[in-house]
Amino acid sequence: MFLMLFGTVVIAGIVGYVSEKTGFTNNGYLPSIIICVGGAFLFYFVRIMFGIRFGAPGVDAILSSIGALIIVPTHWRKRR
Repeated sequence: MFLMLFGTVVIAGIVGYVSEKTGFTNNGYLPSIIICVGGAFLFYFVRIMFGIRFGAPGVDAILSSIGALIIVPTHWRKRR
C-alpha cells in the first residue's frame, strides 16, 4: 500500500511537469506539480475509502492529476 502511494506521487509529479513542458497549462512548474500531487492524493484516499476506481492505480493517478489541472486553475482564474 505504501508503494502504491509513493508511485501515485511520482506519477502525479511527472504529469504536472509534462503538462507545463508541453504547454497544456501556464501555471509554472511548481504550482502544476503541487496541483497534480494534491489531486492524486485526494483520489488515492477516495479510492481507499470508497473503492471508486477507473482501473489500475497508475491510470487513476494520471486521470486524477489531469482532472485536478483542469478544475483548479480554471476555478481560481479571475474573470474579466
